[in-house]
Amino acid sequence: MRRPPRPRPALLRAAARLAAGAALALVLGASEAAAQRRGVEIRLPSQTALASEGPVVRTVNALDERDLRDLLAHGFPIRVHFRAELWTVSGWFNDLRGSWEWDVVLRQNGMDRTYEVARLVGDEVTPLGEFSQLASAMAAAERPYRVPLLPPRGRRSYWNVVVDVETLSLSDLDEVERWLRGELRPAVRGQRNPGTALGRGVRTLASRLLGGETRHYEVRSETFRP
Repeated sequence: MRRPPRPRPALLRAAARLAAGAALALVLGASEAAAQRRGVEIRLPSQTALASEGPVVRTVNALDERDLRDLLAHGFPIRVHFRAELWTVSGWFNDLRGSWEWDVVLRQNGMDRTYEVARLVGDEVTPLGEFSQLASAMAAAERPYRVPLLPPRGRRSYWNVVVDVETLSLSDLDEVERWLRGELRPAVRGQRNPGTALGRGVRTLASRLLGGETRHYEVRSETFRP
């Protein structure tokens, strides 16, 4: 009985090169897709912690766009507004059980070209750091945040998160300055300085000419039962 011919070394080497090339292409393709992916993520707690912890929410590459970088360089802060909604599943209609909103503001300091990041929740401003590199500032702006709302025990529930990324220009620049200086109450109550109205109008026009717009993202979690 004749034995089958052994594969030639050259053919084996060629096959190995082809396999390695295909694997590398898959890895590069996956890396490129991950780099291009933009949006918002919801990470639920473990099954044992569903009733005692809220979800963790973060944006992914939502600020990494050339238009937004250009606006930052021209002095226009970026605001990321989050709204997390807790829903329960009930027959034909789902019930909204609660919501939580917060903002993350990123701006460039024109004097020393550093970047400042802050989180705003209600009346509370939490500085997230000052950075010399934009990439570091964006990473800080996209830090995970745990929503302090708890679902009802025993009810099928899910989270829906809406995120809007916008350049602050239409009337908010002065309010942002107050937020970041700790002068929050005048901003919350809308008590603006009349002398800044002309400045706001000029910056509004400039932002529109620069192409300022809103990016909208929305994601829903899987349904779970605490």
